[in-house]
Amino acid sequence: MKNFLAFLVAMGIIVALGDAHCFSKRYKPGEADKGCMLNGKLYPLGHIERTEDCYQCTCSRTVMSCCSLFSTPIAYDKENCKVIFNKEKCDYDVVQRSDPSKECSSFISRVG
Repeated sequence: MKNFLAFLVAMGIIVALGDAHCFSKRYKPGEADKGCMLNGKLYPLGHIERTEDCYQCTCSRTVMSCCSLFSTPIAYDKENCKVIFNKEKCDYDVVQRSDPSKECSSFISRVG
């Protein structure tokens, strides 16, 4: 029973920390009639599955709302491991400092 309760607490923490990073950008009337601008690129009105910077967005004439598709490692073996952003997967890889071709297998905690 104690193991089950510990599991539930751990899952609650993971769910609370797993939320994606989100933001919104408001537009003045007429400013986004052709789409939404994000980091110098014009995106069409409607749903954007994945931007160049790994965000999922919704673009309207009044607001652009985006949430990250990645989570950021915050707790890992910083002495033996390093973090590299993998733009192809839209996520961070935690790899060994001595051999970046190998992933770190130690406990890794992430936030959105």
